[in-house]
Amino acid sequence: MRTEKEKRREVRGSAVNGPAAKKKLEEMNLLDDFLFGSVVTYPEIGEQFVRILLKTVFGREIKHLSVAAQKVFYGADSDMHGTRLDVYMEADIEENAEERATVYDMEPDQKSSEADRKILPRRVRFYHAKIAARSLQAGLDYDKLKNVVIIMILPFDPFGWNRMRYTVKNRCLEVPGMEYEDGASTLFLYTKGTEGELAEELKQLLCYMENTTYENAVNEDLRKIHGMVETVKRDPEVTVKYMRLWEEFERRLAEGEAIGIEKGMAKGEAIGIERGIEKGIAKGIAKGEAVGDLQRLVSQICKKMKKNKTVEEIAEELEEEVLVVEKICHVAEKFAPEFDIREIAKEISERNDAEIR
Repeated sequence: MRTEKEKRREVRGSAVNGPAAKKKLEEMNLLDDFLFGSVVTYPEIGEQFVRILLKTVFGREIKHLSVAAQKVFYGADSDMHGTRLDVYMEADIEENAEERATVYDMEPDQKSSEADRKILPRRVRFYHAKIAARSLQAGLDYDKLKNVVIIMILPFDPFGWNRMRYTVKNRCLEVPGMEYEDGASTLFLYTKGTEGELAEELKQLLCYMENTTYENAVNEDLRKIHGMVETVKRDPEVTVKYMRLWEEFERRLAEGEAIGIEKGMAKGEAIGIERGIEKGIAKGIAKGEAVGDLQRLVSQICKKMKKNKTVEEIAEELEEEVLVVEKICHVAEKFAPEFDIREIAKEISERNDAEIR
């Protein structure tokens, strides 16, 4: 699941995560968005694939699973955030059953920059809010609110404790042992973690997802998954889809660079990749933004920095791309607390010119 602004930073249907160079389909692993989404949505494979993943994560079978890839939850209004779920899964519950319905959102995520790690808990909090708001029909009692479980699969340690699994739930600080069940939980699965006792099958799954090779398919379930992955990779239609997405990305990125930052981000938001968007932003600022406009933006950001606003809060309030705000904040910090607007804008422009060269 991604916010609408985050779509400007990454390819949500594309196969590329991080590096700007094009990656071959056969080289992808299951942490690549394109391959993961392609397996999930592949006919007669996707539901079985997800069922094995959830069984391995939770140690139990989940029946009657309904799977949707990249499900969109729009904002309440045109100026509100929307969200996109990588894999939206809901277990079908019989009408009179005592078991509460549960929605699962599974997210492979390779964005490991310091800024991305810092805002990860708030991103997840937003995802929970959007899913929960749409899971209770008008007129129903709060007791009917569905459980929401978000599963983040990460090749980096999000919290620095070297744990393979972090399970996060709300609790009472004064009485830590007090039961408080609001139906919301988050699992952060770190593929390289070594601390904590976990089932061997889960360790093997996370290793395989980061290094999706036959050699790492070391148990029966993983061999089934590997067969599914190979089926998807060999499908000519999947290859064509990837090629078209890449070609579309390159075309849109070129358009974005040509017409400046605002139109560049708008053109690229549906098919950009993080490195490409950074390049588009740099060229867009250099080519498409007047000095006065840049200084105005710097001035607005500096005022909010004086109020100790975070990068993501500033981006939200100014409706600006997080990467843009982060870049300006990084430069502005050197000029604190006076914040010489002209000097900050000058250094940003010089950096942008250097990046373009």
